[in-house]
Amino acid sequence: LSSLKKFDEIKKANQAAAKKLVEDQLSSSSEDDDEDAEAKQGKILDKTFTIYTSQTNGDASELERTRQYMNEAFQSGAMTCLICIASVKRNQAVWSCCGCFCIFHLVCIQKWAKDSLFLVSSPLTDDDFGKKDYPWPCPKCRFEYKRSETPSRYYCYCGKVENPEVDPWLVPHSCGQICEREFKPSCGHKCLLLCHPGPCPPCPKMVTTTCHCKKAKAVPRRCSAKEWSCRLPCGRTLLCGQHVCENPCHAGDCQPCPRVSKQQCICGRQTAERLCASPQWQCDQVCGKCLPCGNHTCEQVCHAGPCGDCPRSGKRSCPCGKTKFTLPCTEDVPTCGDSCDKVLECGIHKCSQRCHRGPCEICRQEVEKQCRCGKHTKRMPCHKPYLCETKCTKIRDCQKHQCRRKCCSGNCPPCDQVCGRTLGCRNHKCPSGCHRGSCNPCPETVDVKCNCGKTVIKVPCGRERTIKPPKCKQLCSQPPTCHHPTQEKHYCHFGRCPPCRQPCRKTLTCGHLCPVSCHDEALVKQTGSHQSAGPWEQPSEPAFIQTALPCPPCEVPIPVECLGQHEVSHGNCPVNPLPCHSANPYSCKRFCGRLLDCQNHTCMKECHRVTKSNSSADGKKAGPECSQCEEECTKPRPAGCPHRCVLPCHPGDCPSCLQMLKIKCHCKLSVLYIECLKLTCADVKEKELLISCRNQCPKEV
Repeated sequence: LSSLKKFDEIKKANQAAAKKLVEDQLSSSSEDDDEDAEAKQGKILDKTFTIYTSQTNGDASELERTRQYMNEAFQSGAMTCLICIASVKRNQAVWSCCGCFCIFHLVCIQKWAKDSLFLVSSPLTDDDFGKKDYPWPCPKCRFEYKRSETPSRYYCYCGKVENPEVDPWLVPHSCGQICEREFKPSCGHKCLLLCHPGPCPPCPKMVTTTCHCKKAKAVPRRCSAKEWSCRLPCGRTLLCGQHVCENPCHAGDCQPCPRVSKQQCICGRQTAERLCASPQWQCDQVCGKCLPCGNHTCEQVCHAGPCGDCPRSGKRSCPCGKTKFTLPCTEDVPTCGDSCDKVLECGIHKCSQRCHRGPCEICRQEVEKQCRCGKHTKRMPCHKPYLCETKCTKIRDCQKHQCRRKCCSGNCPPCDQVCGRTLGCRNHKCPSGCHRGSCNPCPETVDVKCNCGKTVIKVPCGRERTIKPPKCKQLCSQPPTCHHPTQEKHYCHFGRCPPCRQPCRKTLTCGHLCPVSCHDEALVKQTGSHQSAGPWEQPSEPAFIQTALPCPPCEVPIPVECLGQHEVSHGNCPVNPLPCHSANPYSCKRFCGRLLDCQNHTCMKECHRVTKSNSSADGKKAGPECSQCEEECTKPRPAGCPHRCVLPCHPGDCPSCLQMLKIKCHCKLSVLYIECLKLTCADVKEKELLISCRNQCPKEV
């Protein structure tokens, strides 16, 4: 039980960690967070450029290059260390090259500098090591740095703050202070941006300056563009001294004079048309002037000044140089007869011939010669080199391959094989000669495109598999997958388009249009009856499938009359309008209230359906479904009639009462039976006559 309990706790912890990781990834890639990040990035850029744009009246056209470097600093995965081919994060120590402004991890560049210095100094002997400060190059632009310039600490871009703190409202690796680096080329002003990556923009200050030729009046101009031309002719005297520069006002020295003039050569014998900018030229004729000796002529080609003395005059040496003679210039120097004794080409032996003219012969003495590698000796003529057939087994400077050169002197040449190792990008092989240490970073760049291909960013080779594609501002051009002719406007993306949120607008069976959002591709959870094999098996997440759902029942409010036609459901009615799918006649729970056939009472049934007869035009008249009146007639009787109406409740007047009244006559002796109708309708005289029995009155007077 304890082991199962512990297993369940670990299982829950792992599931919670995995869920949190998925949520973090989803939240980091959501469009809302991306939009917030873009807004935040825009605010930081505006804050960085504020001081600069205040000097340029809001003109930020010169900031595009710097803006590009800053956008790469913000974009996840855009800044890549070319040494380790990994992303540069905002909480890592970095170093920026001052030549190409590429950013590397501080640890990576330190290792790179150390390896480079070792490779350069490794062929040196112990005596030479340390006598020269060999440089190390930037991995990207090959800009050379001295050994003393190897970075050892982490600084911000402007170099003011060591170990700058991570601030989400600043550019990554920036200290947030004004840059104040000198502009290049130097103009005396300093950069006004906040500490930033990449090169500083051109100087925005305004200065008063004149044109190149100094003829125009000085005007105020931007310091970065203070050199300007008035386009008037330059007018400066050219180097020929005869003409002036006719080019428009320009910077630097004037070009050579383009005019052509007749000019003599140096010796003055020939004249030719030549460019005015090159007045001195030589012809091809030999001088030929008679030398002071009177026996020889000058053999120099077209020259200036005197020809000089005869080269054969004065003291001259014999061919071996041991004896000097003073002879006329017309006589040749004889040989002295002594041995030549000049050192032969071998550098060891001397020429044994008599003093002679021309080169000495080759050395033919036999000597014991050692081969170049020093492993073998042989007796042979001195002038012949001795190379044995033994192949060198030393490892070349690459520390991988043997020299394999025949009779090697020990100074093995560099390895001539191609390195061929796979670079860190995993796409290309190293094209350099075989070498020690790490290969240079892959120089190639790869285009990472959006889905439509219109937005492209360049990333170092090898990063295309891990970097996020660029955000494209073009509208998605994929055809709709639902029944709508066009889809909602949204930006270019990879994968399936987001669910359509347009109203469905399909025609329902009732004739109305479906008002809900499109449901052609709704995600429906698919539940299975999979039984886990044990507590170690993770519960599988429910799968979702896309399917088209039917349109929901129509909810359009329809005015409906109740069964008894007492009311109609509408907006102003206390009864809410009924939805179309349930819009059937209903009972309002009131009494029917229709006038029954008796014309005296109304139907007391609850509101019900009434069948209308064609003969009846009155809508308030009772129908066959209404109740039948079972009351007695309650209409008032004629005055004096004590009887009820013999009919049940009926319309119109009651029938005449035909019952007989039992009445005593005036004398109270006889009982008379008289119709009630006659009695009640008779006047006083007639009543007296009707009540009379017509017999002799027995009363006494």
